[in-house]
Amino acid sequence: MKTKILSTALLGLLLCFTGCNEFLDMSPTDKTSDKLVWSKVEYAELAINNFYHNINYFSGFNEGQCKGGMTEALTDAFKYSSTTYNAYMYVPNEMAYGGTVLSATYVDAYWGCWGTAYERIRRVNEGLYNMHKYSSFDAATTARLEAEMRFFRAHLYFELLKRYKEVIIYGEDVTQIQKNAPLSTEAAGWDFVEADLRFAGENLPVSKAPDGRLTSGAAYALMSRAMLYAERWEAAKTAAKKVIDMGYTLVTDYKNVFTAKNSEVIFQYSFDKSVFTHNFDLYYVPGGDKEGSGALGTPTQEMVESYELATGGFPDWTPWHTTEGTTDTPPYTQLEPRFKATILYNGASWKGRTIEPYVGGKDGYAEWKVDAAPAGKSVTGYFLRKMLDEKLDLNTASSTQPWIEYRLGEVLLNYAEACFRTNDATNANASVRQIRQRVGLPYSDKSGDALMAAIRQERKVELAYEGLYYWDMRRWKLAETAFTGNRVHGLKIEKNPNETFTYIYVDCDKQDRNFPAKLYRLPIPVSELTNNDAVEQYPEWK
Repeated sequence: MKTKILSTALLGLLLCFTGCNEFLDMSPTDKTSDKLVWSKVEYAELAINNFYHNINYFSGFNEGQCKGGMTEALTDAFKYSSTTYNAYMYVPNEMAYGGTVLSATYVDAYWGCWGTAYERIRRVNEGLYNMHKYSSFDAATTARLEAEMRFFRAHLYFELLKRYKEVIIYGEDVTQIQKNAPLSTEAAGWDFVEADLRFAGENLPVSKAPDGRLTSGAAYALMSRAMLYAERWEAAKTAAKKVIDMGYTLVTDYKNVFTAKNSEVIFQYSFDKSVFTHNFDLYYVPGGDKEGSGALGTPTQEMVESYELATGGFPDWTPWHTTEGTTDTPPYTQLEPRFKATILYNGASWKGRTIEPYVGGKDGYAEWKVDAAPAGKSVTGYFLRKMLDEKLDLNTASSTQPWIEYRLGEVLLNYAEACFRTNDATNANASVRQIRQRVGLPYSDKSGDALMAAIRQERKVELAYEGLYYWDMRRWKLAETAFTGNRVHGLKIEKNPNETFTYIYVDCDKQDRNFPAKLYRLPIPVSELTNNDAVEQYPEWK
């Protein structure tokens, strides 16, 4: 972000948000620092800036969505390569395989966010409480600052509700906090989120400039996403339309959707190499970029086959589904632009060179479980391209690629789904057509199940690897079928003496994946059950 972040010393002076390990201990403080932080607008803004790190924590560049690795690895779209028992290595495979390992404790450890989210909610509520107690800002300034904080509270509760459904609601009056607090209904939880986001949307500034601070567009973008999970279709539709009417435009070339401050960015979290960076590139670049690094996970053949031909329709991949191998070249160059912008394949251009994901190639191939430590080689025959910085030399610098939290492409698809759910096929089709027109794909209007299938298809490829696919499949209740009893695949590529290649279809799992129905809701952690007599474990996890 381009906003200033408090130094450790100044944060200690201004804020009393630290020093409490038990999130239920939300008693207010009455220290000089609380009065000081709300004595000047610039102090208040510095304090609120620290809430922006919640966006980074729950982004695809961090561990908030899943401590095991990218959630796409729990679907058919991505495969982690190493058998070392660690996050970003074997653990996400173990999570995808499921079975008896999926105990409540295990699931909480890797999928859960209960304790972290409530600790951060406590801090936001203390901010709201202390601002209203100590500040003497004018009404407009107070409303703007409150809107920022209520956005972050809604964002945190959204992350809780999409996992747990019934949660504990804590408002800003921290004097009312009690140790034994009951669960709310799911509806009450979504009421709380919707109210916070409506207030934020109405009181945050309207601006299309993604300059690091929240805007009204960001609030309504989150509302359009959250209300799909809540199945409040009219609310999702209204919120998405508000964003659309603000004048954001799709970037012309899809390969630029994850570049800083492009025309469809609604909110981005920025990094700065002089302050802090992230390791996404180091984890996922092709192995040839930096010896011994990269390719912790790679796209699957199933994901590749999710892309249409540039002229529309899907190619017949049957000739490459052979374990005997074929020298026919896969139809990579014939696929639509989003494929080339998302996935690196044999022969693709990258950083001024040609990708070599074949046995003995510069980037290399490793066989799942046979080559236990691939060290930058691909087990699927592919590498990730989207969200990586092609201009970055990892030998001399770290990644500062921004995280795009909300963009118009998603909002249009949120709108399409909400329109479909409210029997507005005309606008649903128009939004799908707009997404496809950007990449030159034809589209004919659809209705009923065919229209919803088209929306799902566009979400999978348009929003690929942005951290939404796994959660979409959960909320649609399709994960239990789609991710159970199946395996992911890749192509083992061998270079022949005559410079041709042999493509061999390989099983990259060697055992079936499993998504049990109880994963549609995560378990309450043991720490909450132990400390709070008013809650009991959800039925699925008893």
